[in-house]
Formats: sequence, C-alpha cells, structure tokens
Amino acid sequence: MPDKRRRVVITGIGAVTPMASDVEGTWKGILECRSAVDYTTLFDASTFPTTFSGQVRDEALVRQFDGDPELKHSGRNVRFILVAADQAFRDSGLDPAKMDSRRTGVYLGAGEGPPDCVRFGQLLADTWTGTGVDTAAFLSGAVVSLNNLTEVFQEPNIAAGLLARRYRALGPNMTCLTACAASSQAIGEGTAIIRRGDADVIISGGTHSMLHPFGLGGFSLLTALSRRNDSPQTASRPFDRARDGFVLSEGAALLILEELSRAQARGARIYGEVLGYGTTGDAYRVTDMHPEGRSAKSAMRMAIADAGIRPEEVDYINAHGTSTDVNDRVETVAIKEVFGEHARRLPVSSTKSSIGHLIAAAGAIEAILCLLAIRDGVLPPTINYRDPDPELDLDYVPNACRKANVRIALSNSFGFGGQNVSLVLGRYPL
Repeated sequence: MPDKRRRVVITGIGAVTPMASDVEGTWKGILECRSAVDYTTLFDASTFPTTFSGQVRDEALVRQFDGDPELKHSGRNVRFILVAADQAFRDSGLDPAKMDSRRTGVYLGAGEGPPDCVRFGQLLADTWTGTGVDTAAFLSGAVVSLNNLTEVFQEPNIAAGLLARRYRALGPNMTCLTACAASSQAIGEGTAIIRRGDADVIISGGTHSMLHPFGLGGFSLLTALSRRNDSPQTASRPFDRARDGFVLSEGAALLILEELSRAQARGARIYGEVLGYGTTGDAYRVTDMHPEGRSAKSAMRMAIADAGIRPEEVDYINAHGTSTDVNDRVETVAIKEVFGEHARRLPVSSTKSSIGHLIAAAGAIEAILCLLAIRDGVLPPTINYRDPDPELDLDYVPNACRKANVRIALSNSFGFGGQNVSLVLGRYPL
C-alpha cells in the first residue's frame, strides 16, 4: 500500500558549536580534521580530574544579549539556541510575519540552564557552621541574593518558549530531556507532528551547556570523562583502543522541519528529508547500554522500517560514538547485527572526535552533519583514531574525510537512562 503520510523536509539549519559559531565553520573544521577541544576557561577546572572541554569560545556571541533586560539573566544554553535559530530562519527564507502562526510549532531537546554556582558557593561558605550548613540561614540568604529570572532560566522549557515568542509559533510547543538522545528525539517527534497534520513547520533541535562545576563534577564522579589532561585535542578518540571517556561540550543546533508541499510551493532550498525515526528504551542500567545493544538495534531497525528502505540502502552512519569503552563496543556490535554483511562496507564515523559531546544538543548537530555529508558528497572523519581495537572492526573513516555518494544517512543517539534514537535522513529527491 502506498505511504500516504505527509513528508517532512529540512529547509533551514543553524548551529553554535565549540568549533565555530555557525554551520559552515563547524563543517569546515571537522573536514579539516581539527579538534575544538581545549582547556576549560569558564571557571577554574584545575582541581577537577578533567580540566578540558568543548567550550564555545566566541564570547562576543554570548555577551550580545547582556543589554536585554530579560535575556541578560539567561544561561549560555538559551543564548546559543537563539543564535542558531536566527541562522536557521535566515537560511530557510521563512518570514515569521507571513507564516500561519497556529500551524508553526517548536520541539526542542533542551538541557537545564547552568546554576549560579558563584552565589551558591558563597552562600554555602557564609552558612557553614564547621560541621554542616545552617539550612535556615542558607535558605534565607538565597531568597535575598539569588535572582528570580536566573532561576527561571534554568528550566529546560524556557528556550522553547522564547523561540515560540520570537517566531510567532502558536502551534505545538514541547521540550524533551532524554539526555544525549534529546535533540534527535525532538527531530523525530517534530517530524511525527507534521506527518499527522498538526503543524506545517516545526522549529526543532537542541541546546545544552553543562560546563559548570556541578556538570563537570557530576560526570567526573561517574568516571565518564576522558582524563587525558596532557593532550586535550586528542582526548576524544572514538573506537580507538586507548579511548578513556568522552569530552563534555556545549552548544546548540536547530533545524527547520517543513511539510514537503509547502516547502515546494514557496521554492525553498531543501537540504534533505527525514525518512525514518526510531526510539526505544534499554530498561537496563542508568549509565550503561545493554551489553548486547538490544534496544540500540531496535531503534535502528525501527528507523529503517519507518523509512521504508532496506538496511543495505544506508550509505553512512553518524555514530553516537562517545569514546567510552562500553558505548563504542556495544554500538559496533549493534551495527553489525542490524546491517549484516553490509556493515563491512558501511562507513561509520563519530564527529564527537572533533567537537566533543554536546549532550542534549548532540543529536541535532549530528543530524545537520549528515545532511551536509549528503549535500557535499563527503564523509566526516573520526579523528584521533591511532590504535585500532581488534574487537571494533568497522570502517570508522579514520583521520581524513572521504568523498562518497551519500543518498541516505543514519544518525544514532543513545542517552544515559537508556533512551535510544535513530534518524534516517535522505537526499531530496532520492
């Protein structure tokens, strides 16, 4: 039976990453095999087990909102997504004033904003009794010294609300925080909203910044981060035998999802089509994937079935590829089982090797990189791949980009908590 679903294409993209403050600069840096990882300067990280990160270093971009009475209280995550959204709207050619507001929605994968660590730290110091914190004094001090808007801007949904107001989007407005799978999930669910006819345009993507003492401290306690402090640029080394953890990064990426006939009617430039979406849960451990990758396999199979294609039609996989021992091993096992013999010929790379792990924003930037691979006919590399792991034997596109005819790409995002998302993105027209 023919597929009667409404089709969803991408007509605009924008990004702020540790590599660059736009999409093309990020793409250029990745293809040139550069690393955007360096020592953390947002705060003194010298006493942490990991002293480096993928930090957005364009402070002019971050500070441009300081003059706004409301946005001056916003965190880096909110500022990143506002910039990425402006890029994506300009790129799409859409004019918010001429759009049907009630047919335009927002679906973001967004993390919480950074807490006011300086004030919290001072309050703790001021109310320390020698044996513990005087809770009553701490709370009374917090009421006086903490800013209410700063606290409001920590909520993950604030970014979606601001985008709705900025672009007159009165349709569905949603935020998910499924850890590292969040922005891929937002793209998949945004696609579903358009497919079923509840909107014609969805502003989708993700934003996150956990580059603060609590964020770095939390992942350090989990021993999830690389500790290659003598060589930050080579710390993220997915699929390499010497991998020792991921690199914590920050940023935002945004895509304009649009119903196909609407995009065609206005003569929009189309980057590609969202062909398939799969989402599953591990129901295993909070921080570990199932050792057999059972739900990672299910997510990929679901996305491929949703796209109505055969596994051997996939030309490239942008792997979750975090550079942790468990993820890289399990993802390799899952790919080999899903794709069978085709896995031996299928290029698989991890762009986290260049820009680190943007957590809730990771899936969105990686989806954009898949679209650019399709557009330019080039595969982004896995850099820092020096010592092959004999157990991991796929084509990881090591240390150099590669020309290839990419018609269909699959992007994987696997999050803490066991959330798994796979997206199938295709050239338009195929």
